[in-house]
Amino acid sequence: MEISKPDFKTDAIHEELVRKYWRVLKLARTPTREEFTKIATVAAAGVLVVGLIGFVIFVMFEHNSMFGF
Repeated sequence: MEISKPDFKTDAIHEELVRKYWRVLKLARTPTREEFTKIATVAAAGVLVVGLIGFVIFVMFEHNSMFGF
C-alpha cells in the first residue's frame, strides 16, 4: 500500500505571495529627511501623550485620598 502526497497547490500560493511582496518592495522608497522628521515628531508626540495619560492615571491611583476616590 503506497501513500501518496496530498495534492495541495502551495507552490502557486507561494509564487503569488512572493510576487505581491516583490511588487511592494519595488514601490517602496527611502523617505526624505523632511518626511522622516515629520514621522518621527508625530511618533514622539504620541509616545509622550500616552506616557502622560499613564502617569496621570498612576498618580490618581497612588494618591486616591487626595482626589476623594
